[in-house]
Amino acid sequence: IDKDALNVQVKERKIQEAIEKARHEKFANDMKRNDRLMCLLEEQQKREIKDMNKALTEFQKNQTPETRREFDLNDPQALKKDRPARISDTDPRCTISGLQKFAGEDLNYEQRMKFQKEQLREWSLQQQKDWKTALADQKLSDDLYDKYRVEIDRKIMELQQQEEESRRAVCTATKDFNRIQAAELAYKKELDKSQTLRDNMDEITFLLRGDFLSENPAQALSPLGDRVLVDRWKGMSLEQLMAIRHYQKEQVQENLRIKEQERQRDAEWDRQRVQAARAQILLDREQQRRHRERRRDLDFMNAELSQEQRAKNIYLKEEAYSNVPTAQYYAQFNTTTR
Repeated sequence: IDKDALNVQVKERKIQEAIEKARHEKFANDMKRNDRLMCLLEEQQKREIKDMNKALTEFQKNQTPETRREFDLNDPQALKKDRPARISDTDPRCTISGLQKFAGEDLNYEQRMKFQKEQLREWSLQQQKDWKTALADQKLSDDLYDKYRVEIDRKIMELQQQEEESRRAVCTATKDFNRIQAAELAYKKELDKSQTLRDNMDEITFLLRGDFLSENPAQALSPLGDRVLVDRWKGMSLEQLMAIRHYQKEQVQENLRIKEQERQRDAEWDRQRVQAARAQILLDREQQRRHRERRRDLDFMNAELSQEQRAKNIYLKEEAYSNVPTAQYYAQFNTTTR
């Protein structure tokens, strides 16, 4: 058993487990950080919803029944406060057929102007109050959000510091592992180099003292018979070389005899090709002679036909100027041609 190799494997396994543990712890810290961030965000959302509901409730409590928009639907004095048939000169209900308004009348001018001014003042005060309340709520919300952001930033900085520390620890462990591994590798290389040098020296000594470099001819003989061991053979004897040379001479003579036979066969083929070429030339000459004879006969026949045609044309021209019967002319022409 190689104890050093086992120790190295155990150290490598421990370092790998430490790296895996650090990675898992980093992932776990990231998950915890994300969970805390989600919890903080949910708490902030719940606080904002709670503050909005609280502000809405306080706003509703601070409102008087008379200033509410729906007060006219629940007013117990609605019938008493109901408008008469005519409340002003500009009442749209006072049509011509109603006979409620006549020229020159203005019954409630002062009360109308006073009521309008009071109503405008109440609306202005209510708007100022609502504006101040909204500004206070917005300021409170901004303060809470700023505090929350400061707290979140502080926690993020702490988490980043923890992450940096864990990363530095992993880097330190990795550097130590690499240094130890490099030292072990250098030591192992040195051992391998020494062992290789010793093995090379032993091999050189064995080869120098062996039969291979000394070229011992006896090593090529097989112990099983007259066979020759090819991997140990160191050359042939003089008798074997002479036998090979004699066989080579016989091969040369055989090759010369085969080449002479091939030369004679090629010469015979050349003679036959020359005779065939001569016969073909004679046949071509005979065909050309026969063609010239046929051409000469054809030219003679064409000349006779041309003479007959000229004579016929002359006869036709003469007949056009004379009254000689055609039959008599043909008889004279046939006699002449015969």
